[in-house]
Amino acid sequence: MRETKFQSGKVTIISFAHLLHDVYSSFLAPILPLIIEKLSISYSLAGLLTVIQRLPFLLNPFFGLLADRMHMRYLIIFTPLVTAVCASLMGLAPNYTLLAILLFVMGVSAALFHVPSPVMIRKVSGNYIGRGMSFYMFGGEVARSIGPLFILSAVSLWGLERTYLLIPIAVVFTVFLYFKLKDISISEDFKTSPKEKKIKATIRQYTPFFLTLSGFLLFRTIMKSAITAFLPTFLTEQGETVWFGGIALAVIELAGAAGTLFAGTISDKIGRKTTLIVATVVSPVLFWLFIHSESTLQLIYLIFLGLFLFASGPVLLAMVQDLKSDRPAFLNGVYMTVNFFLSAVAVLLVGAFSDIRGMFFTFEASAILALFSVPFAFLIFKKGKSPGGIPGK
Repeated sequence: MRETKFQSGKVTIISFAHLLHDVYSSFLAPILPLIIEKLSISYSLAGLLTVIQRLPFLLNPFFGLLADRMHMRYLIIFTPLVTAVCASLMGLAPNYTLLAILLFVMGVSAALFHVPSPVMIRKVSGNYIGRGMSFYMFGGEVARSIGPLFILSAVSLWGLERTYLLIPIAVVFTVFLYFKLKDISISEDFKTSPKEKKIKATIRQYTPFFLTLSGFLLFRTIMKSAITAFLPTFLTEQGETVWFGGIALAVIELAGAAGTLFAGTISDKIGRKTTLIVATVVSPVLFWLFIHSESTLQLIYLIFLGLFLFASGPVLLAMVQDLKSDRPAFLNGVYMTVNFFLSAVAVLLVGAFSDIRGMFFTFEASAILALFSVPFAFLIFKKGKSPGGIPGK
C-alpha cells in the first residue's frame, strides 16, 4: 500500500542532493560579467550560454520514461558530481566553444537529476506532497543563494581560472550521498503495469493542462529569467560592483528559498489556485519597484520579490504530481521540458533585447509582460481544464 506518512528523513536527504547539485549549477550567472569580459562576447552570446545549458531539458520526457523503469537513486547520487566538475572548469575554458560544451554536459546532468528527484519526493511525502515539494525546492533555492557567494569567493581566492579546486568538495559529498541513498528503493513502485496507459493516451489526456500551463510559464519566465540570469550583469551596468551583484543574487535566492519552503505547505491548506494567483500578481509589482529604486531599497525589494517569485515552483511541481497517472516521471519530464525550454527562450530574448534596447528597458518590459500570466493562472484551475483532480480552490 502507498505510504501516507511524511518521511522527513528521506525527504531531507533528497533535498540535500538537490542543494549539492544546484550549488554548482548556479555558477554561471554570478561570473557571467567576468566571462563576458574575458571572452569579449555580446549579451546575446551571453544569453545563448544559458540556452545551451538548458537545451538537454528538451529530452526530459525521454529521460522520464527511462526513470520510470530504472533505479532512480543512482541518478540522484552521481549527477551532482558531473555537474560540479563541469561547473568548476568553466573559468578555465579558453574559448566560447569549450565553455558551451561544458555547459551542455552540465545540462544533460541536470536533466537526469531533476526528472526523477521530484518523483522520489512524491513517494516519500505520503499525503503531504506540497510540503515535500517545498523541502525539495528549498534545497534548490538555498543552493542558488549559496552558489553565487561560493563561486565568487573561489574567484577571489584563486582567480577565475582555478575554480577547478572546488571539485574535491563535490567528491566528498557524493560519497556521503551514496551511503545515504543507495538503499532507498523508489522506482519499483512506478514500473510498468498491465493496466498502464500507452504514451499517446497519456499525452492526449494531459495536453490541455500542459498547453494552459505553457501559457502561464511563457510570460512569467521572461521576468524570472531576466532576474536569475542577468541580475548581476544588470546591476554592474548600473554602476554596482560584481560583488554587489553576487550578493543581490544571493539575497533573492535566499528569500526564494523561504518562499518555496512555505508555499507548498500553504498550498496543501488553502489550495494551489489561491497560492499561485497571489504569487503571480504580486511578483511583477515588486520587480518594477526594484528596477526603479536605489541600492539599499533594491535589496529590500529583492527579499520580498524572492518570497513571491519562487513560491510558484513547489506549487507547480505539486500540481504535476497531483495528476493521476501511472507515468509520474514522464509527466514530470514533460513539465520540466516545457519549463526549461521556455526559460531558455526567455533568456535568449532578454539578452537580444538588451543588446537592442538596453537592459534597463528590457527589465521593465519583462515586468509588464509577467502580468499576462495572471489569466492563465485562473485558466489552469478552470473546471474541465485540469485533468487528474488538481485542487481548484
